[in-house]
Amino acid sequence: MNFNIPEETAEIIKGIIQFINKVVIPLEEENRDLLFNERNYYLEDGRRSPKVEELRRRVRKESSKAGYYTMFGDPELGGAGFGPMTSLLVNEAIGKHFPNSKLIEHVVIPSPFTNGLTPVLKGLRQELQDKYLEGIGSGEKQLCFGLTEPDAGSDVWGIKTKAVKEGNEYVINGTKQWISHAHYADYCMLFAVTNPELQSQRKGGITCFFVETNSPGFHVDSVIPVMGSLGGDATIISIDNLRVPEENIIGELDQGFGKAMNGINNGRLGMSGICIGSSQWALSKSVEYAKIRRTFGKALEEHQTIQNMLAEMAMDIYAARNMALHCAWKIENSKKTPTKEISMVKAHCTEMMGRVYDKAIQIHGGMGLSNELQLEEGYRRARLMRIPDGTSEIHRRTIARSLLKGDLSFL
Repeated sequence: MNFNIPEETAEIIKGIIQFINKVVIPLEEENRDLLFNERNYYLEDGRRSPKVEELRRRVRKESSKAGYYTMFGDPELGGAGFGPMTSLLVNEAIGKHFPNSKLIEHVVIPSPFTNGLTPVLKGLRQELQDKYLEGIGSGEKQLCFGLTEPDAGSDVWGIKTKAVKEGNEYVINGTKQWISHAHYADYCMLFAVTNPELQSQRKGGITCFFVETNSPGFHVDSVIPVMGSLGGDATIISIDNLRVPEENIIGELDQGFGKAMNGINNGRLGMSGICIGSSQWALSKSVEYAKIRRTFGKALEEHQTIQNMLAEMAMDIYAARNMALHCAWKIENSKKTPTKEISMVKAHCTEMMGRVYDKAIQIHGGMGLSNELQLEEGYRRARLMRIPDGTSEIHRRTIARSLLKGDLSFL
């Protein structure tokens, strides 16, 4: 295995850092009081301010023009089709250089799974692709992924939202919860039960529909603030007699679960990259602080306890990074999806970030708890990372099942 960063990927990383420094960072500096003060960033109902949304839309469109917004999009849909290795390394660079930006994550690069030119959209009929893809790829329009429900999170087979056919339409009723960006999205990839018998056997029965969010019967009820924030991206949706044309089915009838998983590997590798890069930033801050802070008559760096903590942070990052690199390489060079390894990487990298930030805060002492250093923000973010795209417990179950079926290889 060649551990050198591919030349093309290195050029992309260089270009995207230049793009962020030239386009995004100046916007953040010009609008610092809006973006970094939650009282201004969010409205009273927890939604982002329209001014914030306009800035995000502006960055999306500029990123699309530069080719970054669509670089992980499926080539069949007009994207560049870069794979897991590039996703990992690009997101690592972003996490390392810009760990607490407000206009980068899910803006410069959308989630390759739930927004932008997601491969899920390959299941759209050609006439609908012709109608919608240009706006989605340009960053002008946004998607949301309507799968999770109050009683169906990790176990998606438990969804209760139902779609009943009436003529050439489906009438959909139900509730969705923890749907990211739904209050800003123009379209929703909405999942509903169309064959309860197949669903009960876990053999199908779930269908994915392409829905315009301004359609009668589609309601974003509320935002779910998390981890002490005044607002957030997660929402609750109610679906009340929503009528969707039959031609808006994405892919095949009753086979929506496969669409739910299409493209998730790039997303998990990208998330792992963010964790690895952000952890490197926290380690760098901790090393810098250990050199200048003095206690008991000497610099922190001279205390063996601090040295041990720094070493443990570095060991954690190194292990996570090489695990993720090997997994990305394996995805791109194996005929069979390395499910076990993907679950290992997602669980390990998100948990690693939490451990690194915990030590970083401890090394900084009281200053580590302050908002000023932004370590507490990274710590809260690390805790969030362990839930989406499969909880750590679900990934451990996946790993164990692979082992028990005889997959004991680490090659």
